[in-house]
Amino acid sequence: MRSVTMKSTRTFITCFGLCSMLLLAFSNIFNRQPSDLDPPPKVTTTTDSKDPENPRDKLQEGLLATEFDESSCLSRYQSSMYRKPSPYKPSQYLISKLRTYERLHKHCGPDTEAYKRSKEQLDQHVTLSGSSGELCQYIVWVPLSGLGNRILSLVSVFLYALLTERVILVDQRNDIRDLFCEPFPATSWLLPLDFPLTDQFDSFNWRTPISYGNMLKRHVINSSTETFPSYLYLHLVHNYGDYDQMFFCQGDQSLIKKVPWLIVKSDNYFIPSLWLIPSFQPELSKLFPQKDTVFHHLARYLIHPTNQVWGLVSRFYDAYLSRADETLGIQVRVFHRAGFHQLVMDQIVSCTQRENLLPEAAASQEEDSQQVTNISRIQKLKAVLVTSLNPEYSNSLKRLYWEGLSFTGDIVGVYQPSQEMYQQRNKKLHNQKALAEMYLLSLTDNIVTSAWSTFGYVAQGLGGMKPWILYKVENYKAPDQPCVRATSMEPCFHSPPFNGCEADTGTDAWKTVPYVRPCEDRISGLKLFDHPEEL
Repeated sequence: MRSVTMKSTRTFITCFGLCSMLLLAFSNIFNRQPSDLDPPPKVTTTTDSKDPENPRDKLQEGLLATEFDESSCLSRYQSSMYRKPSPYKPSQYLISKLRTYERLHKHCGPDTEAYKRSKEQLDQHVTLSGSSGELCQYIVWVPLSGLGNRILSLVSVFLYALLTERVILVDQRNDIRDLFCEPFPATSWLLPLDFPLTDQFDSFNWRTPISYGNMLKRHVINSSTETFPSYLYLHLVHNYGDYDQMFFCQGDQSLIKKVPWLIVKSDNYFIPSLWLIPSFQPELSKLFPQKDTVFHHLARYLIHPTNQVWGLVSRFYDAYLSRADETLGIQVRVFHRAGFHQLVMDQIVSCTQRENLLPEAAASQEEDSQQVTNISRIQKLKAVLVTSLNPEYSNSLKRLYWEGLSFTGDIVGVYQPSQEMYQQRNKKLHNQKALAEMYLLSLTDNIVTSAWSTFGYVAQGLGGMKPWILYKVENYKAPDQPCVRATSMEPCFHSPPFNGCEADTGTDAWKTVPYVRPCEDRISGLKLFDHPEEL
């Protein structure tokens, strides 16, 4: 008997010690703060360390070039270690087009002789007859609005550059160098600070005389024009007028292509309307046989966070998301009246539980006790990443799953990287955190986004996910349904043209281009769908 008692005692002590170690381990996982995290381990292979038999393609099916120094931009090749392989494969034509563009950019980029020759036209305010001949042609992107809008417009301008064989250069006066790595090998996309027109950029708007819209309006440019200015300003912002919108017309593209320098401001993802321009359609169809993958492929090629931003991403992921069986991203953006709204919180809970993204939680201790006896399967660890300017949405979810056991028995952890309270568009660290959160959202298994939010558009596109979209709350009334599943992962073009030609949204343009349709979250917007019957 004494022997049995001693054996039972040793068994109890051993089990107690193991349980204590497990509890301590879970405590360390869920209670560490992002600022206290150690640097992430250096990734040097293309194999997932958690699953050696599941290799990662660091070149992303050939999208990325091989000539880069990996240490200068860790995210370019390390992101494949954190993201599941994309089910969407880029076309060989797109890959070939990107390599061709890289050669063009290397030939025409800053500090090259070709760039210097083209810049001389601006220094001398030269006007041209018909065409710029053998000189390189450029399009200069000037950032505008919040970071989500900037990324969407940057990708749009890059695709336009691909289609028109122009070289894209970006205004570097703000925080572009602190956010994104150089995307093209052996060259730079940063517009030199001594560019002759830089000091005029901030004043460019819809009234600018050299804007394409105003030159059309004043009949300075038309189909019979023989001389052209050395540069044009393109105002493709949400408040653009009828003449600015003529940019999306076939005949106007024939004029614009004769101008060597284009300066563009935009806060829109205007790619859907490029598909409505007849001369672009054959090329676009070869580049993107699957129509709703445009942003997914181009953003993964173009947008690579700097090492500082990547540190924010990798440290948070390793600490809070990497050990979960399932991850869910919830992106909350409340327009017009910022802050916490219980209506929105109720909508989030209703959507995630109705769509089986999160389990229901016991509402009382009595239900909680009853649920403990009903759990018969292996528990899962679900990590929920919440991004919002306000911390109360994530706090409410934490309380929900802390105070009540989930009906499935799954353990739900809720995490929010930052709590900025309000948008600070021109603050470096704020934008770095925003980019890190977009990227983190794109690494989750599923995502819930807010209607109209460009922040959410970027995350879903990078991740190749069709999100559940939270309907916009109107007049403080809850929508009939909390959310809808998107049928396309493409962003929405919020302000498409309503006046003009082939791209006129006011006509039945999609009868001839059926894969361009109204957006799920904004009926006046346009979006790309792979199959017209999806809407």
